[in-house]
Amino acid sequence: MIVQIYEIQEPKEAALMVECGVDHIGGVILTPEEWRIPALRESVGVIRHAGRKSSIIPLFADPESIHRVIEYYAPDIIHFCNSLNVGAAVDDMAIRAAVSLQEGVKERFPGIEIMRTIPIAPPSQGDCVPTLEIARLLDSVSDWFLTDTLLVQGEDQPVAGHVGITGKVCDWKVARQLVAQSVIPVILAGGLSPENVAEGLRFTLPAGADTCTATNLLDSAGKPIRFRKDPEKVRRFVEACRSITPRG
Repeated sequence: MIVQIYEIQEPKEAALMVECGVDHIGGVILTPEEWRIPALRESVGVIRHAGRKSSIIPLFADPESIHRVIEYYAPDIIHFCNSLNVGAAVDDMAIRAAVSLQEGVKERFPGIEIMRTIPIAPPSQGDCVPTLEIARLLDSVSDWFLTDTLLVQGEDQPVAGHVGITGKVCDWKVARQLVAQSVIPVILAGGLSPENVAEGLRFTLPAGADTCTATNLLDSAGKPIRFRKDPEKVRRFVEACRSITPRG
């Protein structure tokens, strides 16, 4: 069972994730203007040396900037998580742009793997997001899918125009349908913690699990601190994932 953890920006933190047994270790680039982060590049080297997979999420999607990022960091996986729907409908223009971007990446960098976040609404609101249709339109240009929670009913995403880091669980019934439909591996994400990940994996039967918010350190007010992991939470998350037999 693959374990993936994001928002690892420093070499020391990357080494800690390796020690904890994490398989996919990812960092985030927040803007195309500040894309060159030497510490993050060094983290990719630490991950590579340890024989794990590195992943980069750029919170932008213009091809020139993406190609520059891939050339500089040379990650194993480039991960796109921008929104691809307008309410319950597919955003056709966004889908065309995503397909074109991913085709261009594969043509220029044939050795890199592409992960695409597929949005899923919170529990009992699955019909609010066209999850399965989006996945069908992107499976031929992706190597991995990642489920993540897209807030609906007027709630704002933590990062405008992108899916993720809500700390809230997605609709596992839809996630299970996505896993059953998908021709590529699916990583379950969205509000997963050491306490609920085993249940989520048993129900949805994906290739692995991803955590971010629920394994962060907490500040004095009990709120998660971005880009800082709690190693004990990470170890318990890994142990819970390893107790589950992966799909197939």
